[in-house]
Amino acid sequence: MDRNPSPPLTGRDKEEKEEVAGGDCIGSTVYSKHWLFGVLSGLIQIVSPENTKSNSDDEEQQTELDEEMENEICRVWDMSMDEDVALFLQEFNAPDIFMGVLAKSKCPRLREICVGILGNMACFQEICVSISSDKSLGQVLLHCLYDSDPPTLLETSRLLLTCLSQAEVASVWVERIREHPAIYDSICFIMSSSTNVDLLVKVGEVVDKLFDLDEKLMLEWVRNGGTQPLDQPQEESEEQPVFRLVPCVLEAAKQVRSENPEWLDVYMHILQLLTTVDDGIQAIVHCPDTGKDIWNLLFDLVCHEFCQSDDPPIILQEQKTVLASVFSVLSAIYASQTEQEYLKIEKGKSSSN
Repeated sequence: MDRNPSPPLTGRDKEEKEEVAGGDCIGSTVYSKHWLFGVLSGLIQIVSPENTKSNSDDEEQQTELDEEMENEICRVWDMSMDEDVALFLQEFNAPDIFMGVLAKSKCPRLREICVGILGNMACFQEICVSISSDKSLGQVLLHCLYDSDPPTLLETSRLLLTCLSQAEVASVWVERIREHPAIYDSICFIMSSSTNVDLLVKVGEVVDKLFDLDEKLMLEWVRNGGTQPLDQPQEESEEQPVFRLVPCVLEAAKQVRSENPEWLDVYMHILQLLTTVDDGIQAIVHCPDTGKDIWNLLFDLVCHEFCQSDDPPIILQEQKTVLASVFSVLSAIYASQTEQEYLKIEKGKSSSN
């Protein structure tokens, strides 16, 4: 992921070099402990009760970040990719400081950077386990999924994906997400309305990972948008339930395709995972417009985007994963539609008799 460039050298940078030469460096790096302490102390001051109270009537000051502070905290963001720095931040209880910022600050840029730093730190297993075991921090981070700022949502999704990819803590995050039904609504809203393709791809990766890890959660989300009354058996109802998840996935896939079809593999795999359970297939084919739209999208991808006659063999090799998902979904839709047609014929025969 692209990082913010470091600001040009200043007098403070020269001081840091002198401090590093004097044994002030972090681990085996050339980064200054003293300088980092200063930046983190500045963050604490930003969200201190006194500062928050004094700025309560200044909305602009609450939502804007001082340029010097932004440059410095962005440097910490870059530095946090180094394991020695990440471990030092952990030792200094930086996650607690970032949690305070996320809980109190209304500045989108500051929130984005703090989540981004935590995302970098979580790339290291020991720190990821520590972050994941902090229930309060977990609640604050999940609450960031309700944010309206796309960069903050992107960094939050990146952090979640990192944690979900760690086998030791993945189940912790799956359970937390299950306990917060509003996350489903937030993710559906992002997929159905966002035009930020980077965000859509990252959110798609989170959903794909969640469904791959926990089929029960996938079923809960598939059924979440149904309008079927709980006391009315499905077979006795003439009105089919409306499923929200599948149309949202479809809308996100269309948006991603408009910018770069090569990024579609994650949404194709989500659809493939949905077809592995009966409720998932029903969510696709029993919503007539959505089922038809998905079929048309996949058919068009095969005919006009992937596996073209003039593509070199290496392209087909690169596309084999997404093509496998596409053909799997097309096959499942076709089989289900064929079964439905057969049942209609049999029902007609029974009625005539």
